[in-house]
Amino acid sequence: MGLDEDSLDYHASDPPGKIEISTTKPTNTQRDLSLAYSPGVAAPCRRIDENPEDAFKYTAKGNMVGVVSNGSAVLGLGDIGAQASKPVMEGKGVLFKRFADIDVFDVELDQESADDIIESVAAMEPTFGGINLEDIKAPECFEIETRLREEMDIPVFHDDQHGTAIISGAALLNAAEIADKDLEDVDVVFSGAGASAIASAKFYVSLGVRRENITMCDSSGIITEDRDVNEFKQQFASPAGEGGDLADAMEGADVFVGLSVGGIVDQEMVRSMADDPIVFAMANPDPEIGYEEAKNARDDTVIMATGRSDYPNQVNNVLGFPFIFRGALDVRATDINEEMKVACAEALADLAKQDVPDAVVKAYGDQPLQFGPEYIIPKPLDPRVLFEVAPAIAEAAAESGVARRDLDLEEYREELEARLGKSREMMRIVLNKAKSDPKRVALGEGDDEKMIRAAYQMSEEGIAEPVLIGDRDTIDGVVAALGLDFDPDIVDPDEGEHEEYAERLYELRQRKGITESEAKSLVKRDPNYLGSTMVEAGDADALLTGLTHHYPSALKPPLQVVGTAPDADYVAGVYMLTFKNRVIFCADTTVNQDPEADVLAEVAEHTAELARRFNVDPRVAMLSYSNFGSVDNEGTRKPREAARMLREDDVDFPVDGEMQADSAVVEDILEGTYEFSDLDQPANVLIFPNLEAGNIGYKLLQRLGGADAIGPMLVGMGEPVHVLQRGDEVKDIVNLAAVAVVDAQQNSD
Repeated sequence: MGLDEDSLDYHASDPPGKIEISTTKPTNTQRDLSLAYSPGVAAPCRRIDENPEDAFKYTAKGNMVGVVSNGSAVLGLGDIGAQASKPVMEGKGVLFKRFADIDVFDVELDQESADDIIESVAAMEPTFGGINLEDIKAPECFEIETRLREEMDIPVFHDDQHGTAIISGAALLNAAEIADKDLEDVDVVFSGAGASAIASAKFYVSLGVRRENITMCDSSGIITEDRDVNEFKQQFASPAGEGGDLADAMEGADVFVGLSVGGIVDQEMVRSMADDPIVFAMANPDPEIGYEEAKNARDDTVIMATGRSDYPNQVNNVLGFPFIFRGALDVRATDINEEMKVACAEALADLAKQDVPDAVVKAYGDQPLQFGPEYIIPKPLDPRVLFEVAPAIAEAAAESGVARRDLDLEEYREELEARLGKSREMMRIVLNKAKSDPKRVALGEGDDEKMIRAAYQMSEEGIAEPVLIGDRDTIDGVVAALGLDFDPDIVDPDEGEHEEYAERLYELRQRKGITESEAKSLVKRDPNYLGSTMVEAGDADALLTGLTHHYPSALKPPLQVVGTAPDADYVAGVYMLTFKNRVIFCADTTVNQDPEADVLAEVAEHTAELARRFNVDPRVAMLSYSNFGSVDNEGTRKPREAARMLREDDVDFPVDGEMQADSAVVEDILEGTYEFSDLDQPANVLIFPNLEAGNIGYKLLQRLGGADAIGPMLVGMGEPVHVLQRGDEVKDIVNLAAVAVVDAQQNSD
């Protein structure tokens, strides 16, 4: 099937369209309904009548944007009318929700005159926290936005004008830096003089481009003061007598901005531009000149951007509007002004210079993404855009006087991260604890690129003081290749004999099968032994390893050298699984194959301690396929006995079992059938009866239950040691490093 047929099936599948309304409060009982509607709804109505600002407190207005169009200028389709534009507007709503968790009503107006549209939209102010104007033709769109901004006390933003301006502006900031061009001195040529071109030209002036250095061309050539054009084009008219065609305008130009039609620029025109030209060919679906065609036109560096996703540097408006509105809504801004737009462009430009998460790289085909000519703006699927851009918008709104609500920006960033998932909210707790007192973390396999990138992030964010164990030349080469501003602490096994570590390893293991020469060899050739001995000797506070090793082989050296904690005989692997509104710790998932009751009890205690590091009050369930004696055999007795042992030890957390998994986590089953249980709420620490069950269980919850998994976190070690899973991403390494730092902080107390 072709794309058209696939799209029609996609939109027509039941239920038709792409959006629906869902409730955010319980509606299961008669009381719920009486609160949601009559008679309970009268109370918030009266409050809002007394104080209109309370609409933001008692209704969804503060998170609601109206996407408004009359369908007169739909991208690639033209004037198709209001109703035919509805799939596009629904799609816009999907993007708002997907990228910034903003709710949307799409409003298609069957109106043509600017006055009618203005009157209709202004009348909807009580409904919305902001208005996104979309696909309205020029020049009416200019008047509509200007007047609505004057009349309405909520943000009004015409994305067709400003979206492209802001995103291409971010690209321009970075392209100029790479090409070593000063914005005050660059000559910019525009092909196209519609809404987005005029708005982009205005915005570039806000970024530092001089008005007199901008040449704008329409289908008739260079716009000059002696031509009869509308007032909006006239703003960028060149002096009379300086006319010509697009080719004339491009000669010697530093920057070409295409917002017109495909195929109107050839290689000769690109060759006529200044050294290291910047070419933004953004006509869709076909750019003014093809990507390869422009890059191959000359021997120096052509920094190229298009509107297409199949080439580097896509100028995509989704990098802007969701996050601009997120920040504007959260400070209850009255406007989206120039200062906020500039803040957005600068935040995007800065983000492009940061290390790119592995998940983003994978989403774009595992192609290298590193600041340079092929990567000057972030990718739309980069989750960091939300908590980089929205705070910048909020801050700019406050500083420019259009915010009606003050925000603590650090707290706000954490709130935004929580919108991306419970796992980010939980990790933020540990990351903040780690930053309060960073510790020295040794990283085995320190010459692996992921470890180096993780070390850079730890250092930049103040989470830890990383120590890379590996070949110095390799590490220095990777740091240079990645362009990291980073001078890492390196321990190279080939530099020196590291005699003190070999001696300590020999001392610890001489009666357990290791000779003196073997100890020297292990320290030199196995970073896990070197790192473990550093931790045992106090020269590092924690160790992370296992990225390129099988889990058992990576765990063996720390167990031999560091050993278990004084109050522990066993270690265990724990995964924290985060769902939308709950967190569950699963143990043991990586170490003990068939534990006895005393092992299960010890693992439960250590896992409960781990939960508290995430500010979670533990409630422990010892899992089985039996509920409280319904099956009696050797297997079910172990978790039953473990629960009894814990209660007799008078542990400071509720624990029960043996019990089935659904009895442990479903409130109705727990309270309705097993009201005698010592758990008065569903469990959040699940102790599995054996390794097979634990590994299967957490993976099913992760894959089918949609949980995010953090781990495995080792509990019971004498010093903080965590073993990564092979193939973990950089964020996983950083997260476990933060957990290790918090472990080390507690050990030093």
